[in-house]
Amino acid sequence: MGRLLALGAVILATLIAGYYIRKTWIVNAIGGRKARQAARDLQLMRERVGITVPARPAPSQNTNSPNPANFDESKVGHYELPDPLLLKDGTPVVSTEVWWGKRRQEIIDDFEREVFGRVPNSAPPVTWRIVSEENIMMGTHRVHQKMLIGKVDNSAFPSVTVEMRLLVATPADVEAAVPVVLKLGSMQHQKDEWKVLLLARRWGYAILEPGTVQPDHGADLGQGIIGLAGRGQPRNSDDWGVLRAWAWGASRAFDYLETDPHVDRRRIGIEGLSRYGKAALVAMAMDERFSLALIASSGVGGAKIMRRRFAEQVENVVVRDNYFWFCGNFLKYASSHTPDDLPVDAHELVALCAPRPVFISAGSLDNGDRWADPKGMFLSAVHAEPVYSLLGKKGLGTTTFPPEGTPLVDGELAFRQHSDGHTVAPNWPVWAEWASRYWTTHAAETK
Repeated sequence: MGRLLALGAVILATLIAGYYIRKTWIVNAIGGRKARQAARDLQLMRERVGITVPARPAPSQNTNSPNPANFDESKVGHYELPDPLLLKDGTPVVSTEVWWGKRRQEIIDDFEREVFGRVPNSAPPVTWRIVSEENIMMGTHRVHQKMLIGKVDNSAFPSVTVEMRLLVATPADVEAAVPVVLKLGSMQHQKDEWKVLLLARRWGYAILEPGTVQPDHGADLGQGIIGLAGRGQPRNSDDWGVLRAWAWGASRAFDYLETDPHVDRRRIGIEGLSRYGKAALVAMAMDERFSLALIASSGVGGAKIMRRRFAEQVENVVVRDNYFWFCGNFLKYASSHTPDDLPVDAHELVALCAPRPVFISAGSLDNGDRWADPKGMFLSAVHAEPVYSLLGKKGLGTTTFPPEGTPLVDGELAFRQHSDGHTVAPNWPVWAEWASRYWTTHAAETK
């Protein structure tokens, strides 16, 4: 009997080992196939843009590498930013009428053509349906929670199906419509502290899973909303990238939220971290319905000044793993052109949010967030301030980078660098106190 048990154990161990070997082989094979497909798409886009010179090497986070990124402030070098208050013809913008009537659209056009791409006219409508509804406990708070699916009309191209996933949670014991923060991120990897913080203020929260709008891989551009709207064909040089698609998805979530009787449509904010922070800032800039924003550790393509030679650079986000976040035209700024040739920079993306409040969050240089360049994100708020001032709002009020942990929260533009790493968690309480100043005032004004 003992020999039989031992033999059985050996056979079982062999079967388990074989299973994991086969699983690893399959995963690696799929990963390799997708990597090759993304590389082909990247090369095709370079050809469509007309890029004939190699991309510049991407700086490395490893300071001992042959091409290390710069982490020395004394070596950042000089750069000049485009003036958000100067029309294309060189005329200064001195009135709110010219900002709203002309200059703002000029900046949007530049971002859509050269950085994020344009939303196509073929982007189809979305129908939201509630798939589950229940009352749950979140900490000590009773919450009314709904799970929704946003089915995108694919009648024109049935081979691609897009079903966006959205969670909406509001205090169950509040009858009036409440402010809601829309978070971009996975529902499966969320801690509860920020939710409890919002619920304690009698606010709600929503989570949109960006990957259900558009997969985060260059090999999947024939899928998701980009594949559906483009009928599965390769993108043109100014077609939208994944960041713009995720921002579009956030706007479609807003479409539902503004119909929900438990949500105050005038007080819907947006939040995102890292790549989702980039998308959240794009959504805030392009969709004026969002009330305010918390943009965390967003780096290049988000709030970081792209011309600033510190930490992550444009070259780092046009490689095979990330190029699809942007439109094809953006690739040239890492090869035939430089970031100095860009017609826009991050401060103008922040300026497009004016006069609505934007809180820029960063982590510590020493604890894992130096790649996102906290000072570069601070500077985008500094250089967006003239637009906020033109519209009668207040910026940071300083051009001096503050000590770690110092909140700059007196105006519609706010900034704080916390002492942790690539996370937004330590800034949620500071943001909530700052945001309540606007949401509480707005609620009182509309009574």
